[in-house]
Amino acid sequence: MASRIVVLGSANVDLVVRQPRRAEPGETMFGTSFQTGPGGKGLNQAVAAARAGGDVAFIGAIGDDAFGAQLSEVLDAERIDTRGLRVTALPTGVAQITVTDDGENAITVVAGANETAELRDPERALIAEASHLVVQLERPEALLIEALRHARAHGVTTVLTPAPARAPIDELLALADVIVPNAGEAALLAGVADAEEAAVSLSRTVPTVVVTRGAEGAVVAQRGEIVSRVPAAAVTAVDTTGAGDTFTGVLVARLAQGAAQADALAAASAAASLTVTRPGAAASMPTRAEIDAALATRWHPHVLTPPRAEAATR
Repeated sequence: MASRIVVLGSANVDLVVRQPRRAEPGETMFGTSFQTGPGGKGLNQAVAAARAGGDVAFIGAIGDDAFGAQLSEVLDAERIDTRGLRVTALPTGVAQITVTDDGENAITVVAGANETAELRDPERALIAEASHLVVQLERPEALLIEALRHARAHGVTTVLTPAPARAPIDELLALADVIVPNAGEAALLAGVADAEEAAVSLSRTVPTVVVTRGAEGAVVAQRGEIVSRVPAAAVTAVDTTGAGDTFTGVLVARLAQGAAQADALAAASAAASLTVTRPGAAASMPTRAEIDAALATRWHPHVLTPPRAEAATR
């Protein structure tokens, strides 16, 4: 099977304000900067996978407006196949992002064109020819279920980032071969607070569960037990926006290229650590050369990976 990755997801323009801290209710605060840039969890993951050397196609929706044209240009510049990108009568999605001086972020999304729910025949064809389908929760659930079922019917490995977090999503989880939640999302889905316990619980439903934990790295569970741990590099965070999407995109890119799970996890964690040292979402994501250089020079992962965990597939 070809190693093409298809990402079905959201495409937004990010409207980013940097400010010293979170504003209190009713408070007016002066920010320190404002910028716009490409974003949306789907577009972010597609860019991360492409920059990591993946052969990527994107299925998404934009408006017939200036923001939509901007996003289309970004995808073309990253050499991402846009045959699955449709232009709709709805406006292009936007995300209002505040980034505080400690590097943490808060995001409000207006979906716009991302609410489009139809899966067309050309998009079905892209999915059927892929090795991996990657989805998130910023598109309608009915669309995601249809796409995941279609992928499963054609032997395509399905990867779900369950974000923005909501529960229950039992039908989506049942159709996923791999899920990549952060610690909070895993806790919500599993109903337990501890990230490792949540990973173990979820792995009784989903074959491979990768829980990202920010500065604490990531943990992997399969068949009801922890099988891998990978640390994050010690870096000073400038902006955590897009770090999780970088991790997912790079992880899938490496797996699609045939890397062992341990190597793919190390690359994904190194890439996410690079991303948080730079401002922005898609704009901050590293290239394959940068990831490889980080792995070679300052990244020393200690990953516990039993032989049975070598492939993150069903």
